[in-house]
Amino acid sequence: MIETRVRIVSTSAGTAWVEATEAGGCSACQSKSSCGVSGLGRFFSSRRQPVAVACDADARPGQELTLAVEEGDLLRAGLLAYLLPALLAVLGASLGDHFWRGDAASALGALAGVVLGLAIARLFSRTRGLRARSPNSASPISTT
Repeated sequence: MIETRVRIVSTSAGTAWVEATEAGGCSACQSKSSCGVSGLGRFFSSRRQPVAVACDADARPGQELTLAVEEGDLLRAGLLAYLLPALLAVLGASLGDHFWRGDAASALGALAGVVLGLAIARLFSRTRGLRARSPNSASPISTT
């Protein structure tokens, strides 16, 4: 299970808007002073956006929670978001070239494949395994 600490920014109608409180990625690495990628981490770290999480508990702004997701759910989300559109783009490009013979047809087929892949990913993007719990409690307080 992958977990991270979050702080509730605001709540409304069963939804809690949370933002990460722990340093992650490049900002947590011990070799960040010699790593070229850490500059990107510093650039993007100030642009954190709150994330909406369904929350049926009595959550208040400022409260800290732990969000957890199963590794399998994260893998499925990555496959849907990245692999499916890429595969459908290649398939669309090859079908466009096969039936209409040309670069424009291949480009349009690839674009259609990406759009179809993103639409399918959006359709199946409901994360059922995301759980929030209080840091000193083992029981989940919300699910989506």
